[in-house]
Amino acid sequence: MKTIIGLVTKHESVNDKRTFISDEMKDAIFCNGGIAIGITPSNRTITLVNKKNELDVYNNLDNLFSKKEKDDMIAQINMCDGIILSGGTKSDAYEIWIANYCYKNNIPILGICAGQNNLVRGVGGKTKKVLNPEIHCQPDLDYVHSIKIDKSSKFFKFVNTQNMKVNSRHLNTIDNPANLSVSAYDEFGNIEVTEDKTKKCFIGMRFHPESLYLTDKTHNNIFKKFIEICSRKKK
Repeated sequence: MKTIIGLVTKHESVNDKRTFISDEMKDAIFCNGGIAIGITPSNRTITLVNKKNELDVYNNLDNLFSKKEKDDMIAQINMCDGIILSGGTKSDAYEIWIANYCYKNNIPILGICAGQNNLVRGVGGKTKKVLNPEIHCQPDLDYVHSIKIDKSSKFFKFVNTQNMKVNSRHLNTIDNPANLSVSAYDEFGNIEVTEDKTKKCFIGMRFHPESLYLTDKTHNNIFKKFIEICSRKKK
C-alpha cells in the first residue's frame, strides 16, 4: 500500500466557492512515491484568519465547528498517513483546527509558508509582518537567501545540511512560536523553520520546497523524508 498524504485545501476569500490545492505540492508527493488526496471542510462558514484574530480563533477552536464538521474532518484525516498545510494568500480556521488535532494526536504534519503560520497558530503562537517584504516576497526567483539549520533538530535529519539556499515569497513571519522549537533562521534573523522535537513530525517552514524539488535534491529530501516517516505510521 502506498503512503497517503492529505493536502488540506484552501480558499482565496470568504466568499470563494472553490477550494484548491497546489499542483506543485501534489506532484511532489506523487513523484516521491506517495498518494496525494485533498482534505476539504464540510462547512461553508469560512473564517479567515490573520495576525489580528489568530489567538481569538485558537481560543475558540472547539466552538467554531459543529460536532459533524469536526467528525468529517477527523474521518478524512484518519484516511491519511500524514498531512500537509500549504501556502496561500489566505488561511482558514479549519487549517488551525487540523494543526491542533494533529498536534494532540501526534499525526505527522508539515506546514509550508502560510501552513507554517497555521501550525504555529495551532499551538497558540503568533505571526507578524516581515520587516523587509521587498526581499522576502520574490515569487519569480528560485533562490533568495540562505538559512542556518540547528544540527540537533529533526529538520536537519530531513536535509542533512546546516546551510541551504531557499526561495521566498511571503509577507509574514513567526512572532511567537509558543512551545515549538526554532530549527532554522534566515540570514536576517527571521524564523524559517519550527518544530516540536517530541512529535513524529510537526514541522513548519517559511519557504516553498515544492517549487524546487525537481531541481534541488535537498528540497526534494523534505518530501522524501516526510513520506518515509508517514510510511512508518502505517506499520
